[in-house]
Amino acid sequence: MAQPAALNARTRFQETQNTGLKIAVLCRTIAAAIALAWYLSALALTDQPSRWWALSALFVFASIGVAHLSVIGTRHDRWWMKYVLYAVDIWAICAFFVLVPVSRAEEIPQIIAFRAYGIYYLFPLVVLASLSLSWRLVLWSGLMAVIGWWAAFLWVVSGMDQTLSWADIPASATLQDYQTIFLSIDFIGRGNRLEETGLLFIAACILAVAVFRARRVFFAQVNAERKESEEREQRHRITETFGRFVPETVLTQLVQAGGKTAPKQGYGAVLVMDIANFTQFSAEKKPEVVVEALDRILSDAAEQVEAHQGVVISYTGDGLLAAFNAPLPIDAPERAALNTARALQRIAEDHDFQIRVGIAAGDLVSGSIGSKNRLAFTVYGATVNRAARLEAYCKTLGQLVLMDKAIADAVTDGGSVQSVGTHTLRGAPRPEPLFAIA
Repeated sequence: MAQPAALNARTRFQETQNTGLKIAVLCRTIAAAIALAWYLSALALTDQPSRWWALSALFVFASIGVAHLSVIGTRHDRWWMKYVLYAVDIWAICAFFVLVPVSRAEEIPQIIAFRAYGIYYLFPLVVLASLSLSWRLVLWSGLMAVIGWWAAFLWVVSGMDQTLSWADIPASATLQDYQTIFLSIDFIGRGNRLEETGLLFIAACILAVAVFRARRVFFAQVNAERKESEEREQRHRITETFGRFVPETVLTQLVQAGGKTAPKQGYGAVLVMDIANFTQFSAEKKPEVVVEALDRILSDAAEQVEAHQGVVISYTGDGLLAAFNAPLPIDAPERAALNTARALQRIAEDHDFQIRVGIAAGDLVSGSIGSKNRLAFTVYGATVNRAARLEAYCKTLGQLVLMDKAIADAVTDGGSVQSVGTHTLRGAPRPEPLFAIA
């Protein structure tokens, strides 16, 4: 699971890098196109002689950007292409300071280009490199700018007959000394070149650190999103898994309550079902056959309980305990329990079983019980005990379904139930009227 997630993060980051690189290359290509248009306009509006080599260089410069833009993110893209492109761009600007004369007068040295314009023409390229979110490309651009700028500077200086620099100014220099040396056409300002390239590389390093941190933030955000997604998926799996053992309504309450719900007293109906003669059936069949048969009938029985808005609280070996109006509120829980009992009888016949069902209505309590390490959600109280005793008394009276007076009184169709007399249930203090399905 971790490996695909990491691959997904790298894929997303690669897409982001490609997008940033496309923006950077598009900007330099637009700049090259503007420079080409500006140069053509200058030729058309002035009497400057056309320098076809310069025109060709600008055209090639723009074409390289278009070509690289077309392959970014494709199968033809290679990791080294962006490094080559930035090196070419930076060195092309450095070559501009060497090859393009600052004046038509041949006696004007090319060093004036370094003094009149400057290294700040290289800063945009270093900044554009940061759009790729590659700190290596930013450092590479800064390094290429320093190397290219010094190579161009030394190339120009090597062609000069005489050079002056800050070291030529006397310690106790006068204004005349400064004017003579600093304003001289031969002043090269070697110290200025050292300062500007040092500052450019420091800026590139700072920008590389910022890009590196941006990458860390990106991956941290992706990891946080992945973790959140995994937690949601885990919660879904837990809900889906434990939903098979705990009613969904109960599970929702447990999650919201932090694992334990406070006891809740109310009115409801309780149904207890048990399969008749299941012990004998189990003794005569193989265990896997017994489990399969039990699973089928209890599964269908649970569906009928849910279909009548009841909740299966627990499975009691070869039976089940269901509640109506606890914890899920419904109208007429007595009628719902009685209709469920009838449906369970049909289910049992379909599976060639016979069941006994006890139904009781009254006050009951629902909630979590158990220790801090192990809890169970259940319903308990006199109503639950009465339903269990009614189910057990079915065998005594030879009935399939027995109910108490509260259930019978709630049935509007009096012909659907019949009295089976007054009986004393096990553990009950006094006799009470019992009813069966007519």
